Amino acid sequence: MSPEPTTSSNRVCPTCGSRLSENATRCLVCGRTFTSTSKTAVSANPIQSPKLPELKLSLPAAIGLIILVLGLGAALIFLILQSTGRVTTPTATPTITLTPTSTSTPSPTVEPTIAPTATPLPPKEHIVSANEYCSSIALRYNVSVQSIVELNNLPTDCGTLYVGQKLLIPIPTPMPTALPTATLSAAEATEQACGTVSYQIKEGDSLSSISANYNISVASIKSFNGLSSDNVMVGMYLSLPLCERMPTAGPTPTATLPPPYGAASLLLPADGVVYTNISDTINLQWSSVGTLRDGERYAVTIVDLTSGEVKKITQYVSDTKFTVPASLRPTDNTIHVFRWWVVAVRQTGSTDDGQPIYETYGTISAFRVFGWSGSGGSTTPTP
Repeated sequence: MSPEPTTSSNRVCPTCGSRLSENATRCLVCGRTFTSTSKTAVSANPIQSPKLPELKLSLPAAIGLIILVLGLGAALIFLILQSTGRVTTPTATPTITLTPTSTSTPSPTVEPTIAPTATPLPPKEHIVSANEYCSSIALRYNVSVQSIVELNNLPTDCGTLYVGQKLLIPIPTPMPTALPTATLSAAEATEQACGTVSYQIKEGDSLSSISANYNISVASIKSFNGLSSDNVMVGMYLSLPLCERMPTAGPTPTATLPPPYGAASLLLPADGVVYTNISDTINLQWSSVGTLRDGERYAVTIVDLTSGEVKKITQYVSDTKFTVPASLRPTDNTIHVFRWWVVAVRQTGSTDDGQPIYETYGTISAFRVFGWSGSGGSTTPTP
């Protein structure tokens, strides 16, 4: 009986030659361990499929490509739906543009102030006569000395005038009247308060002597009159700025200051009134000439004309009223006539015993008279 052929393939141990099963991993005889081998048959000539072209894109390019594809797809879907009538193209609605309209709200129209063009007037011709100087001519025509010098090409001191010389006098250009302002400037207020005075040069005068007499610096006189030197001529007129007077430390030896204050108006009593009652009190009253400064007073003078001006008093007060003292009341049986007036004065110094010394600093008021009887009689006043 022949052995049955084995259908399964056996494995031979390379060490001892024992036959083992195909899946044996170890020889049972010698103990050798076998390693598994792949029995996969590899074709000698494998079949290779054709390679597709490779496209490499960066991330931004890929995102852009995706967006483009989605946009094309959306456009394609929109066209398909529109062709079927499911989507209609919206009618373009006109956009309403709001145009700002100017509201006709009445508002005050501020028009630019156009200054009127002043046409300069032709200069006036003047023939120089005897004892005339540029300053007197300028004062006569109310122009500056400098304007006459410039228009006639004269020297700065204007000292070449002669009798019969023809001068061109610039006529001031008329200007529109300035609107009244609520307040004056500091310079205008000062000038209005003290003003100026015209002075004619006399023989022996100089700017230094005038400066000492009027208590105004030489520089102020030259600047105010447009003088370039200290030379002055007899007959020449100067405008002295009283508002630039220097502080007075004491009495000026030879100063005779012009009155900066106007005359006060006498108010009470009425001119010519007669007081016959022995108990009458006479109150004098006058108007103010302005705000008095330190050291300035009103000088009230009362003279008894009936007694030959023997009785005369002068009192200095800062108020605008004064009570006639009882010491002036007549003691006889006649009515005495008294004359009184008021003038502004200022203190220029003091006596050895401390009494103030005053000098006239304003224009004397008008005179008034009143009658006063000490016995209560009604006799006729004795002038």
